[in-house]
Amino acid sequence: MTNREREIYDIIAADPMISQEELAEKLGITRSAAAVHISNMMKKGYIIGKGYIMHDPSYITVFGAVNMDIGGTPDKKLVKEDSNPGRVRTSLGGVGRNIAHNLSLLNNSVKLVTAFGDDDYAKQIINSCNSLKIDIHDSLISHDDVTSTYLYITREDGDMELAINDMSIYKKMTPEFIETKTNLMENSTLVAVDANLPEETIEAIVRHTTAPIFAEPVSAAKASKFKKVLKYIHTITPNIIEAEALTGMTIDIDDSKTVAAAADKLLDAGVKQVIITMGNRGVYYKSAEEEGLLQPVKAKLVNTTGAGDALFAGIATGYCKGLTLTDSVKLGMAAAAVTIETTETNNKELSYEVAINRAKIKGVK
Repeated sequence: MTNREREIYDIIAADPMISQEELAEKLGITRSAAAVHISNMMKKGYIIGKGYIMHDPSYITVFGAVNMDIGGTPDKKLVKEDSNPGRVRTSLGGVGRNIAHNLSLLNNSVKLVTAFGDDDYAKQIINSCNSLKIDIHDSLISHDDVTSTYLYITREDGDMELAINDMSIYKKMTPEFIETKTNLMENSTLVAVDANLPEETIEAIVRHTTAPIFAEPVSAAKASKFKKVLKYIHTITPNIIEAEALTGMTIDIDDSKTVAAAADKLLDAGVKQVIITMGNRGVYYKSAEEEGLLQPVKAKLVNTTGAGDALFAGIATGYCKGLTLTDSVKLGMAAAAVTIETTETNNKELSYEVAINRAKIKGVK
């Protein structure tokens, strides 16, 4: 759907009996031009029959962060307060972007709502989104801020030494900005939100839509942003320390009862589905109807970065496909297994068909 078609769609959705003359007047175009747009939208299936019966293609909307990651690794032992010979690499990152990337690889229609600066980093990320057919037209572009940037330095063995993350641009994604996206959210199959956004922004998102909310806590420090709005959340995917931050409980990974108790507390708060990731111990999940613990899918470990985002995307995809919670988690774990078999954050070999086959889900194509 083009930007003009989306504009026409929203007008007709609000007034299905609007005439072409009235539509043209609202758009500031001729009646004949409006007629051409209407004809094209009927051919595409967005408008069905007389009276402008509407049909919008299903899509997932992701609200979250995009990053340009810049990392340096020294050739030898890191010498502080000095220039160290080594390697510097840049890569596209951000939890929201990673999730949207995986959703696209899993054959979903995806809209990403984020914030870009007016700089070269933004151009690189935008070009990548366009190549992946991720719709970013509803994102914000700020001429006064830089695109979110993650700058880190590792030791010679690759372990983190220090990092700086400049994410101040997301303050521009205000509740007022979110209110302009109400129609976008309401027409979504589901809405995914990552905790890199400001707390008041997250609250505005979850309060302005009836679409299922899938929440990614990101970190223990950021997970608390969801505490006030748990009753609005359909699915949440914390790891152990994030689950502790959300519940205020101490969880013993070796004691299944404490893991289940934490899930119960989140369910009691209003969450419909809780998925707690436990690294190489697997994934525990629970809803009112289903509960289980699944072991990791066998994979050749190369790089775990991005595994959680792939898991999240797989679970969301399973939900949209009408799979059970158990099968959705299996799909997510399969997507994560494919992802950790590459040096990149996202594995271009991932697809819905590949993940389904890897998950070995019976009776699902």
